[in-house]
Amino acid sequence: MTRLIFSALLALVFSLRAAIAQEDAAWIQVEAQPSLLQAEERVRDYAEFLPNVNGFSIRSGWYAVALGPYSEQQATAILRELRANGSVPRDSFVARSDAYRQQFWPVGANLLGTTFESDPPAGDAAEDVQTAEAETTEEQAPQAVVVTEPEPEPEETVREARQSERDLTPQEKKDLQIALQWAEFYTAAIDGAYGPGTRRAMAGWQEANGYEATGVLTTRQRAALLGQYNSVLEGMDLKLVRDATSGIEMKVPMGVVSFDAYEAPFARFAPSGDIPARVLFISQEGDRSRLYGLYDILQTLEVVPLDGPRERGRDDFTIVGENDEIISHTEVSLRGGEIKGFMLIWPSGDEERRSRVLAEMQDSFTRIDGVMPAALGASDTQSVDLLSGLVIRKPRLSRTGFYVTPTGTVLTTLEAVEGCSRVTLDGDMEARILQTDDAAGLALLEPSSRLAPMEVAELASTAPQLQSEVAVAGFSYEGVLGAPSMTFGKIVDLRGLNGEERLDRFALTALPGDAGGPVMDTSGAVIGMLLPRDAGGRQLPEEVSFSSDSGALQDMLSRAGIRPRTANGFAATLAPEDMTRKARGMTVLVSCWD
Repeated sequence: MTRLIFSALLALVFSLRAAIAQEDAAWIQVEAQPSLLQAEERVRDYAEFLPNVNGFSIRSGWYAVALGPYSEQQATAILRELRANGSVPRDSFVARSDAYRQQFWPVGANLLGTTFESDPPAGDAAEDVQTAEAETTEEQAPQAVVVTEPEPEPEETVREARQSERDLTPQEKKDLQIALQWAEFYTAAIDGAYGPGTRRAMAGWQEANGYEATGVLTTRQRAALLGQYNSVLEGMDLKLVRDATSGIEMKVPMGVVSFDAYEAPFARFAPSGDIPARVLFISQEGDRSRLYGLYDILQTLEVVPLDGPRERGRDDFTIVGENDEIISHTEVSLRGGEIKGFMLIWPSGDEERRSRVLAEMQDSFTRIDGVMPAALGASDTQSVDLLSGLVIRKPRLSRTGFYVTPTGTVLTTLEAVEGCSRVTLDGDMEARILQTDDAAGLALLEPSSRLAPMEVAELASTAPQLQSEVAVAGFSYEGVLGAPSMTFGKIVDLRGLNGEERLDRFALTALPGDAGGPVMDTSGAVIGMLLPRDAGGRQLPEEVSFSSDSGALQDMLSRAGIRPRTANGFAATLAPEDMTRKARGMTVLVSCWD
């Protein structure tokens, strides 16, 4: 039945194209999409039940789905009918050809130059309508009311437009300025005061959309402008969510997310469709110290990328994290012993829609009575990789390094820094690469701030004895234990398997995280740095390990202008607890982040 009804409408449209005075075509814009692929899919969907479906690119960089071409009178009448029977969204509006740039659907079509007669003769129109009605079924006839509906009210005069403008509230005036700013016609303050800047912006928008550039928007033009502005929120279904559990009320894009679970301090809203967006309500009791702790903890989450501005005030903070995949925006504040806020996580590359959704959330955020219980959502299944159900960001890999200067310069394995976008010491201290030695497999790092390590490595001044005992300090489990482990073994050879002079071989079982750790003799002197076991693609027995010897380490430091500390060749053997204390004081976790 729907297709038959619109067949009648289509006949009506063609019947009204015969008169004298010409006017530019009008279109019924039903929605806009951010990508050409999405727009093509929606065009096909509409074409299954509506006639005259077209696709155009628009000035904002989006893509519009529009019906037409019609005269303005036809478009207004048909839009009213389509809205009445629910065939198009309620915020559909009439647009002019000037609003569009290029037609992409139907393929090869170019209808933007179409013109229509402004006043079709009543007799011809009536005769054609009778013909259209005669070709439909009895069931269709009542639906052809579009042809008998009264003409739309004429456009307001400038004087009438000024009068209707005076009736706008201050917020409605600001909303129009915001829409003009979004359309790239207005650049001044959003104050609701319509001075020369606002008038020029209105005239610019009118001219771009095919209206007379009077600088005063009529009621109909204001509706069209706001319709364009709000088209970006199509499908977002922003709804005011009042959550008594967290004590937060805020608009949430329920068209793309749905409530998932409570797990203190978060109320989680997970993706419900194709857009991988997420929303978190944040709520807990606390003081300023706990607020600052939350600020630090949130930045360890995968959903808060490392890049982006951060700002922490006395009683609030804002964190923006962005990478090639997502942008997250977090706002939290402390009021009366209650910490509350929200986080919006949105895919990158959709900035216009993200910023609009974020603005709606910010404007609507309201504290209500109550705070989320600390134990809410607690599960018997816990993981060190999760924080209240959210994945904690982890480095690509972590290895070991050791301090070689009193200011915190670190020597480590080249493997720890290769291909990293960011390198840290002990998890949070940023470090930069000073120098590398590909042949020896070494890298030298400088911390972003001066450090004062408890111990600094003392390099052995003499070659070690074969079969003597050695110890390696390393983060065997890549930081999971929080402190280095000690692994013991013996020196087997002072050369590599192929006779390399700067390598030592050990009977020692090491794990990947130990690479880069200091190899020490019984006096605590560093005789080398442990190398990765799979270097060069070798498949070695578990108990075989290699190190760059102290000579290679000294050469590396000398090239960097660093004079290393050297050990007394006659130092006494250290007790196990002293060896452990010395090793842990000089050893540092080196992490590579993508």
